[in-house]
Amino acid sequence: MKIGVVGCGGMGTTHYLSLKALSEKMDIQVTALAECRNEYLEKAAGYFLEARTYTYGMDLIEQEELDAVHICLPSYLHVSHAVAAMERGMNVFVEKPVCLTEEEGERILEAEKRTGVKVMIGQVVRSFEEYRFLKEVYDSKIYGELRSIVMHRISGDATWGYRDWFHKEKESGSVVLDLHVHDVDYLRYLLGEPDRFDVRAATFENGLINQIITVYEFGDVFATVEGVWDISPSLPFESNFRAAFDDATVCFNSGDKPSLTVYRKDGEIDVPDLRPEYEGESSEAGINISNLGPYYKEIKYFLECIRDDRKIELAPLEEGVKTVRLAIQEMEAARAYVNKKRFFAVRQKIEKIN
Repeated sequence: MKIGVVGCGGMGTTHYLSLKALSEKMDIQVTALAECRNEYLEKAAGYFLEARTYTYGMDLIEQEELDAVHICLPSYLHVSHAVAAMERGMNVFVEKPVCLTEEEGERILEAEKRTGVKVMIGQVVRSFEEYRFLKEVYDSKIYGELRSIVMHRISGDATWGYRDWFHKEKESGSVVLDLHVHDVDYLRYLLGEPDRFDVRAATFENGLINQIITVYEFGDVFATVEGVWDISPSLPFESNFRAAFDDATVCFNSGDKPSLTVYRKDGEIDVPDLRPEYEGESSEAGINISNLGPYYKEIKYFLECIRDDRKIELAPLEEGVKTVRLAIQEMEAARAYVNKKRFFAVRQKIEKIN
């Protein structure tokens, strides 16, 4: 199976390192790489000595004959490159968020239907062992019914983007579509569509949303989720959840060892024996995640679906688009909240002057 990687920066590094590890167990070969920054391209090429290299992803897509391509570019470039690859008959793995607008979502869904290729979205939280455990106990009801869940995804300021694309709303979708979208997607995966939600938000000095807190209701279950790009780039990354069931509370914190603990109603404490298929660690990507295991797992699943001609069910395109739609609604609510606060702040200031 011939594979191309478009974008060899932070997320692209995570992908090609996972593909390198998978190539030792599967009949796959990375034959083409694209990256506009020469130092990143050379670094990637060092892992795949026979791969052809390109400065621009579109050139790779137009000139290569590939079974699959990984789109690991800044978010605003996802749909254009994915659709171009689909039209060339390539199966496509697109990093999250799959798109930034409703129109882009419709465009890529139409391309999938028209071309018939397989498309998977990099909603990697669905492949983290701790979140897989939560999904299993929720579905099996081993601890009874879920009553509530609180989730946080906190990062230092995202300063590593090429040409500072993270801080441009039309290119990243702010913290809502770049970081918070992970938990939006997981909640949809776990609980379906929310009945309602309420949003609070804050912004950087330039007006870009950098913090969002959303409270959802899913039938009898309520969920509170926070996503943050802190004002400091030094704040360590952390993701966590606390899921309260009838008979136990399941707690996860990415910074703890062990990361997952179950506190039973009878006072007993369990530490689930999580055994990831792959335990590679690498800081080469220069982003806030060094654990390659979940990426290895989701990419392996994608490649197996291509090899075995199976329908993608773990993180299909339709799900990725639905997650973005919900996140866009939250972002609109966040803007409205921030604008309302500004309006009242200005009015109070005028009243004091008068």
